Amino acid sequence: MDDHCVIALQSRYTSVMMDTFASPPRPARIVCVGTTTMDFIFGLDSFPVGPLKFRAKSFHAVGGGNAGTAAVAIQRLGGEAHLMARVGDDPIGRQALDELRSRGINTDLMMVHPGAKTTLASIMIDGAGERQIVSYTDPNLPTTVENVDLPAGTDALLADARWSNGALHMMRRARAAGVPTVLDGDIPVIPDELLALSCIAAFSRQALAENTGSPEVEEGLRRLARRTPGVPVVTDGAKGLYWLEHGQLRHMPAFKVDVRDTLGAGDVFHGALALAIGRGEDVAQALRFGSAAAAVKVTRFGGREGCPDADEVERLLAGAA
Repeated sequence: MDDHCVIALQSRYTSVMMDTFASPPRPARIVCVGTTTMDFIFGLDSFPVGPLKFRAKSFHAVGGGNAGTAAVAIQRLGGEAHLMARVGDDPIGRQALDELRSRGINTDLMMVHPGAKTTLASIMIDGAGERQIVSYTDPNLPTTVENVDLPAGTDALLADARWSNGALHMMRRARAAGVPTVLDGDIPVIPDELLALSCIAAFSRQALAENTGSPEVEEGLRRLARRTPGVPVVTDGAKGLYWLEHGQLRHMPAFKVDVRDTLGAGDVFHGALALAIGRGEDVAQALRFGSAAAAVKVTRFGGREGCPDADEVERLLAGAA
């Protein structure tokens, strides 16, 4: 881990210790940058096969997207979430903003682009809780970033690599301000400049293989470690998660829960992880908190609708101790 990441993570711990003498301490302020969408979710017994008509058992229209759902998770878990993402000035964009605000998310950093369509997704969830997603992003939705800065008092930044320009802009701001950064790198090709600015770089097993060319967890993490000064992490579903600490492979088993719906689990994990880092927890503690939050989420239906609160996560942690 390079000096910036060490100092940023240690300074959060020191700041939190000092805040314990404040009355009352304020919530950790986490900025999420990346994608937000509107999701149209269909529940079915099994996934459609062939050009036939299928009838859903349930339907929900709710906000989604990686950074947007992570922000909702942070807010539900007791943090103060600020979201920087792009929407169009269409009815779906207005619906997306209204929903974020109704959940307590600070939307001052949101970018509304005239003439563009807001990103949306059609999501099908089968009886086992697995999902298929078809999404649409308007090619006319600008990828450029306005001259924005981190809000004062930001404790951590979560960057969703799916909007690489936005992530790069805010990660540079975070490094200049000494703010720790968590990178959601779950895309097939991750830009090196994002990895170079991350204090924690978290990938799914599939994305790790796609980005490193290795199907093996340890070898993939070691290849990733050569590209980032931070801590490389991979989540592997029911097998738990793995990370490198001082060059040593570490493993954290998954919590044993009944899985109902995996939608949004990764976003909840990243949001909870960033919140824990913003609160000054060390990497292992933060990963455990993120893993527990994701475990609670998969026991219930919906992405944002399934985000747990802090008491639910603490009960799971206490029961597993």
